[in-house]
Formats: sequence, C-alpha cells, structure tokens
Amino acid sequence: MSLTPDASGPLLTVTGLRKSFGDLEVLKGIDLTLPRGRVLVLIGPSGSGKTTVLRSLNALEVADAGVVELAGVAGAAPARIDFGAPVSKRERQVQRETLRDASGMVFQHYNLFPHKTVLQNVIEGPTVVQGRPRDEVVAEAEALLARVGLAEKRDAYPFELSGGQQQRVGIVRALALRPRLLLFDEPTSALDPEIVGDVLAIMKELADEGWTMVVVTHELGFAREVADEVLFLDGGVIVERGAPGELLRAPRQPRTRAFLDRLLRPLD
Repeated sequence: MSLTPDASGPLLTVTGLRKSFGDLEVLKGIDLTLPRGRVLVLIGPSGSGKTTVLRSLNALEVADAGVVELAGVAGAAPARIDFGAPVSKRERQVQRETLRDASGMVFQHYNLFPHKTVLQNVIEGPTVVQGRPRDEVVAEAEALLARVGLAEKRDAYPFELSGGQQQRVGIVRALALRPRLLLFDEPTSALDPEIVGDVLAIMKELADEGWTMVVVTHELGFAREVADEVLFLDGGVIVERGAPGELLRAPRQPRTRAFLDRLLRPLD
C-alpha cells in the first residue's frame, strides 16, 4: 500500500519555524520543502533542534511561529497550520488534528499501548480517530503485519515482543493511518545493533515504494543510500543542506565536517 504521488510540487512546505523553551531558542527560523515521494534526512548533534522540527511537522510540538503545510494528495484536502496566527483554541485544535491525521509518526521508544495487543495498537488510530470501518482496518492491519513478519504476533502484547518487533509494529501502526507523510524519530537508536538492519530495510522498502518521509537519524549509511536530501542542523538553524553524496562525503561547512568526523571516528 502506498500513496502514489499524483501532482508536481512539494508535498511538505515549512516556513519560518521557531520554537523556544523558556529562554532557550531551539528553532530559529527553519525553512524547508519536500517533494512528493522523496526522503529527507535530518542529522545533527543532540539539542540541535532536529526532533523539535520533526514533532512540529504534525503539531505534536506547538511551535511559537511558522507555517507547516501538507499539500492535498489522493483526493484529500491540504492540511495547514500557522503557529503564529491568532486563532481560537477550538480552531487551533482542529488544525492540529487535521495535520496529525495526514501523517504517521514512528517514535524512538515505540510508544505502544502496553494494555493493548499488537492488532489493537495498529487499528486504534484508523478506527477511533479516522472512523474507518473496523473490518476494513483489521484486514489492512493483518496484511501489513504479515508484510513485516509479525502475522503470528497479532494477539501478543508489547511486553512479549523484542525491541525490533515493537518498532516494526510502530511502523505498521503509522502505515495503517494511510498517511501522506511518514515521520521517523531516530527509529533505531533504542535497538540492539544486530537488529537495526531489519528496521532500516523496511524503511528502505517504503522509500522505494514512493512514500514521502522525514527521518531523524544518526545512521549515515541509511542516509547515503536512501535520502534524496540531507539537512545538518545545529543550534536551531540549518547549517548545511544537500544531496547525501555531497554533504556526507564533502561537506562545505566546518561545523558539518567536525560533526561527521566525530560521528564516523568516535574513538579518535
């Protein structure tokens, strides 16, 4: 299942995104665009603002200013929020829900409901939030679980799964929402090294199918192979952006070079 790009132009447009926590300005005016069917990877040191950017894309984080817009796709209307515009609480909530309904988030620490089975976790959003028919959603969920090798785990609870299995459930849960945009927040950082490749392989398959994705990660091999563009963030700004073959091999900015050198040669 995939939402095939059906028009030219960007799917995602972000303009002037700003966010502060108290006196700390975490985002200082982020601008980016992402065409349909492309993969954008965000890299940078801890505290650089990359996860705050990601969470702002579906309004899990309420920015102080800036506009996030998802273009219409497959007959769905555009979703847009202007964080700085004065609107009522009710209107703001509707905007947030509309934006969130258009995206699927895969979290670093899985965020599965511990008291629900795998199948119940997957169908919760499509049935309760989107109001889709349960039989239809269950059939799609079972097909998606089979695709990632978890068909036999449909009635298991999260505590009965390995970390890699829980993350695969997280990916299936995001896909079950039929999103326009897939968001990944360091999806392999909590996994044992020997199972990281399994999750990255699924993500690569999704990219090959034409899903539009924004990924926060330190997996530079994945970025080289899958990303269409890489953004390096530091101090709440985009320091450098470019194709992975250029930015990761021959960065122009000294700050980018220093970060990549430390990441690639951690023992030096």
